Amino acid sequence: MTRTTGTADAERDSRDTERAAELDSEHDARDSVRDAGPAACARPLRADALRNRNALLTAARDAFTERGSEASLEDIARRAGVGVGTLYRHFPNRQALVEAVYVDEVESLCRSAGGREETDTSWDVLVRWFDRFVDYVATKRALIDEMVATIGMDSPVFRACHDAIFAAGEPLLAQAQADGLVRPDVTFSDAIRIVSGVSMIRQSTPEEIRRILALALDGLRYRP
Repeated sequence: MTRTTGTADAERDSRDTERAAELDSEHDARDSVRDAGPAACARPLRADALRNRNALLTAARDAFTERGSEASLEDIARRAGVGVGTLYRHFPNRQALVEAVYVDEVESLCRSAGGREETDTSWDVLVRWFDRFVDYVATKRALIDEMVATIGMDSPVFRACHDAIFAAGEPLLAQAQADGLVRPDVTFSDAIRIVSGVSMIRQSTPEEIRRILALALDGLRYRP
């Protein structure tokens, strides 16, 4: 049966409304993380200062992931191609840098929830986001001990990041369930526990982690 123009327009408007709601949720999530982060009250940076800060965050993430608490600020500055003085201008102490790296990783994870290709199904989008979540877990594992020791598990930063992750990821799972691609009895907490557990497997290569993750996520699929 041929759909009327009015029906097609209504369906398109509904999709646009749903997508707008998803974007609003992603923006709210990122805003809440930024508000809780160490640079919440900082002035806007010049272009060169912003480049240096981003380079320091990237270098710090790599260094902490590779060496954990043994990573030195001098090595991080060297990796970023800046002097130690520049590092301290952006991050007055090690705690500020560790916290900024964690918040930046959460923001990146939340932003990735909005990426989709025209041919993607909601399952494709969900699986790709969980794959990105593996990278977040690796960074968190490298930083968590230092963060707990300095700011404690009850810190507003942890709560804001937790809420932001759920606000970004839950709509992806809900859409896949609405499309009949994921079992209706799966909660977002269930899925996060599965992905986190796989991500924490020790003595495995990144390729092995991804293969095991794909097998685990396949159990979420809806099979009539």
